[in-house]
Amino acid sequence: MDVLTFPFVATFSVLTALIFGLIAQRLLGLRLGLFRLLLTGGFAIIVGPLIMYALMDQFTLTPSGLTDRSEGAVAFWFALLAGVLTILASMVLLVIIEAFVPLGSLPPALVWGRGLLGRLRRARRYWQIIGIAVRHGLGSYLRGTRDRALDVPSGRAQLGRALTNTLNAGGVTFVKLGQILATRRDVLPAEIADELARLQDDASPVPWPQIERVLVAELGAPVDEVFAEFAREPLAAASVGQVHVARLHDGAEVVVKVQRPGIRPVVERDLDIAARLANRLESGTRWGRRMGVRTLAAGLADAIREELDYRIEADNITAVASAPSRQPDVVLPEPHLALCTERVLVMDRLHGTPLNRAGAVIEERGVDRDALATTLLDCLLRQIVLDGIFHADPHGGNIFLLDDGRLGLLDFGSVGRLDGALRDALQRLLVGVDRGDPLAVSDALLELVPRPDEIDQQALERDIGRFMARHTTGTVSTGARMFGDLFRVVADHGLAIPPEIAAVFRALATAEGTLTRLTPRFDLIGGARALASGYVEEQYGPEHLKQAVTEELAALLPILRRLPRRVERIASAAEHGRLGINVRLLADERDRAVLTTMLHEVLLTVLAATTGIMAVLLIGTGGGPQLTDAVGLYELIGYNMLVISAILALRVLAQIFRRG
Repeated sequence: MDVLTFPFVATFSVLTALIFGLIAQRLLGLRLGLFRLLLTGGFAIIVGPLIMYALMDQFTLTPSGLTDRSEGAVAFWFALLAGVLTILASMVLLVIIEAFVPLGSLPPALVWGRGLLGRLRRARRYWQIIGIAVRHGLGSYLRGTRDRALDVPSGRAQLGRALTNTLNAGGVTFVKLGQILATRRDVLPAEIADELARLQDDASPVPWPQIERVLVAELGAPVDEVFAEFAREPLAAASVGQVHVARLHDGAEVVVKVQRPGIRPVVERDLDIAARLANRLESGTRWGRRMGVRTLAAGLADAIREELDYRIEADNITAVASAPSRQPDVVLPEPHLALCTERVLVMDRLHGTPLNRAGAVIEERGVDRDALATTLLDCLLRQIVLDGIFHADPHGGNIFLLDDGRLGLLDFGSVGRLDGALRDALQRLLVGVDRGDPLAVSDALLELVPRPDEIDQQALERDIGRFMARHTTGTVSTGARMFGDLFRVVADHGLAIPPEIAAVFRALATAEGTLTRLTPRFDLIGGARALASGYVEEQYGPEHLKQAVTEELAALLPILRRLPRRVERIASAAEHGRLGINVRLLADERDRAVLTTMLHEVLLTVLAATTGIMAVLLIGTGGGPQLTDAVGLYELIGYNMLVISAILALRVLAQIFRRG
C-alpha cells in the first residue's frame, strides 16, 4: 500500500467501524465506550466482506457490472441483507460481551493503562500477604479445608493465633485491622478475639526532620513560630502516628499527634488487598460466610480511614465534651481546633497513668477501685443512653488515672452515635432487663433492629427469658459472654443488629474488660441495670416531664387547631353522600419507569416472536417468484424478517444483561 494512501484508508476504516458500532449501539439501546464501539465496528469490517461474499457469490459479475439488469435489482436486496446481517453479527458480539463482561466491570482502557504500574505493585503486595499467611499457618483456612476445626474452641484458638501472627507480620494496616477486629466480639468467637488482643501497635519513631516537614506543610509555618517549645523526641510512637509534647505561646501544655509521612497510600493499598482477601474468604470458605467477613472488612476499613483524618477526632472530642450529661469527674483533652488538620492534632495534655498500668499508683494512693469503676461505667452509660455519642473503644490504654484522682478519656478516633429513637429503645431494653421482663426486652429489641416480615415473637420471648435467667440472676454476671449469647439469640431469629447498636455492645464489652481488670469482682450488668434505672427516673422527673409535655403540645397545637374544621368537612361530605377516597396508582415516577420498561420489553419480545414465526413460515412456503435459482421472493422476505426478529430479541437480552 502506498504510504500516501495509508492515512486515508486508516481514517476510512475507523469511521466505518464507528458507524457500524453506533448503529449496533442504537439498535440495542445501550451506551458504549469508545473501545467497545471500535471493537464492534472492527468485527463488522472483518465479518461483513465474508457475509457479502457468501450471499453475492450466486451473481455473475463482469468488469462493467452485473450481466442482467433485472439481476441487479435482486442483487441490491441481497447486498442490503448482507449489510443487515453484518450489523446483526456485531450486535451478537456486543450481547455476548455484555453477558460476560458488563460495561463498567472493567476500568476504561486509558485508566487501565495509566494505573498498570500501581496494579503491578498491588499484585506483588497481595501475593506477599498471601505468602505471609501461608507461612503462619493460614493456608488451609484460606482454602476452606479446615472449616470443621472451627466448631471446637481449640480450633478457633489456633485460627486466632495464626491470624494474629499473620497480621503482626503484615505491617501497619493489618495490625490496625487486627486491633479493631479484636473489639468485635459481636461477630468474632471469644477465642479469636482474645488472641487478636495480643497485637501491639508499637513502632519505631520517625526521625525528626520528616516529622518537621509534616508539621510545616500542615500548619503553614515553621514549628518554632507556632509553638513556644516542642520536644523533638516523641512521647509515644505507633504505626500510624506519633505523639510529641509541646507548649503554646500562651503557656498551655499540649500534646501534638503527627501522622507518619506517606502512610495514607500504604494504608489504602493494604485496605484494598484486605477487601479482596475478604471477598475470597466469604466466597470460598464456610467460616468466612458465617462471620460475614466482606461486610466486616468494609466496616473496619471505614474505621481506619476515619482514624487517618485527625480533624474527625478533634470534632469527636468537641461533640462528646459539649454533651449535656457530661460527668465532671471525667476529663477530656480540649483540642485546639485552629491547629488541628488532617495529619496534625493538637490538644491539651493530661497528666496521669494509663489505667491498664495504674495498679501500683492506685495502691499507693489508696484509691477506691469500686468507686473508680462505677464512675467510669456511669460516664460511658451517660454517653450512650442520654447523649447518644460515646467513646467506642474504652480499653485500658485509652483511659488515664490523672494525678488529681479523676479519670481522663483519650483517643476519640472512633466514636458511636445513636439517634433519639435508638436511645429510647435502648433505655427500655435496659429497664426491661432490670425488671426481669422478657416481653419488654423483646419489644425493645425489635425496635432496635430491623424487623423481618415474619418472626415468631413468642419463641423470641422464650429465648430472651432463658437468656435473662442465665445472665441476670446470681451475684456476678459475665458481661462479655452475655453479649455473645445475646448476639446468638438475635441471629437465631433472623434479626440483624444495626452497626450503631453493635458499636454499643462492643464498647460495653471492651469496658467490661477494663473494669474487671480494675476490680475483678465488678458486676458490669448489675451496675448498668442500676444506673440505667436512675437515668430513666432522671429523664422522667417532674422538670423533664413538664418540658417534654410543653414541647409535644407546641408541636401538636397547629394540628389541633385545624382538626375541628377538617372533621366538620368530612362529616358534611358523608352526610350529603359526597365522601370519597382518591388513590393515585403509580404516583412515584420510579414505579412508572419500571412499569414502562417492563411493557417495552414484553412488547419487543412479542414482536420478536411474531416476526420470527412469520419468517419461518415464509421461508418454508413454496411457490412465488424465483429471484435466483435457489432463493424465491417469499424466502428473501422471510430471511429479512428473521433478521428483524433476531435484532428485537437481542435488544431485550442486552437490557436484561445490563440490569443483571
